[in-house]
Amino acid sequence: MKIEKSFYALAFGLLLAPLSVDAADVVVTVANSSDVQRQELVEIPVKDIYAKLGVANGEKFIVKNSLGQQVAYQVTYDGKLLIDASVRPKGTADFTIVKGQPKEMKTFVCGKQYPERVDDIAWENDRTAYRVYGPALQRTGERAFGIDVWLKNTPDLEVEKRYVTELSNHPKIEELKKAGKMAEALEMEQETTYHFDHGYGLDCYKVGPTLGCGAPALMSGGEMVMPYCYKTYKILDNGPLRFTVQLDYNPFKIGTDGNVVEHRIISCDKGSNFNKMTVWYDGLTKPCDMAAGVVIHSEDTKSVVYGDNYVLYADPTDNPAKQNFQIYVGVLFPNGVKATKSIMYDNPANGNAGHGVGLITYQPNEKYTYYFGSAWSKNDVRTLDEWKLRAEGTLNALHSPLKVTIK
Repeated sequence: MKIEKSFYALAFGLLLAPLSVDAADVVVTVANSSDVQRQELVEIPVKDIYAKLGVANGEKFIVKNSLGQQVAYQVTYDGKLLIDASVRPKGTADFTIVKGQPKEMKTFVCGKQYPERVDDIAWENDRTAYRVYGPALQRTGERAFGIDVWLKNTPDLEVEKRYVTELSNHPKIEELKKAGKMAEALEMEQETTYHFDHGYGLDCYKVGPTLGCGAPALMSGGEMVMPYCYKTYKILDNGPLRFTVQLDYNPFKIGTDGNVVEHRIISCDKGSNFNKMTVWYDGLTKPCDMAAGVVIHSEDTKSVVYGDNYVLYADPTDNPAKQNFQIYVGVLFPNGVKATKSIMYDNPANGNAGHGVGLITYQPNEKYTYYFGSAWSKNDVRTLDEWKLRAEGTLNALHSPLKVTIK
């Protein structure tokens, strides 16, 4: 009888006891040592998670927040587990990782090549979108070198829909123009083309033969030598939290080096106004100055801000008198630069007055990393002062990353 009572007492106690994490589960703690709220992707070596869970490499698992909800995650091409962490000042956030098949995850970041639009590669996150130009455009002779910005004021994925709408209606617009029906052509253009804002954003950033927003260029004789469009590409990550693409360019000449090849790896994360750029060059035999920056347009050459490790600009758009808003662009150099400065053209053409750049001395065979990005005055950054705060906050976060521990 005593044994029976003891058994029931033990069973009742177990029912009342709080549920604990299974011994095979993994707890990830993200700590914020700063005195400001932080929300960003944290990176964890995924091999450590597989080992602690006791599962094979590549096997699926589930990530839950402190409330027990499943959250989106991503395993990257270079073996990192990405979790989007929001952490209070001086606080911590816990995530539990368990074996199992996760629910379908919402995609916040993605990109692809658009061969139907002269090989553009375009990508976006929940803040903005970008594109680079490909070999099909180069074959046309059009001179477009740098990185383009597409504005958004929605977290939804918009780029593919914009291409479909633009490309399906463009032939009709041209037919109307040829028929002399200019009013009808303009009306259709205003209703369909991505060069007009239909309530979700638009493309009104001018690139041409410039760095655009954030491209790099080697220096020769005080001039920037910019590669043309990319030659080959490989998409390495494609959401739900990060997009990564590698771009390789055609050989070009710098000084006595006649077969220099530029390579870039660009990644864009959920929630960030900035992309990460890692650039390196094959074929260089000696150190060479390298610039990275943004084009300064003739309509506004004054709205440039130079810091020790950043260049920011309030771009006037392709039609400032009628658009009445600004595009905020910039480059950040968390690893430092020799100088930030203007390189202006003696004879500006097509509205391109020059560039605001950071300069480094590039050493042969090194990989140099910096960040480039954008915002829109009709979306999440209203003024140049706000853009400066956003840039400085991003640099502070890069210098003091969130600390991750695994148990």
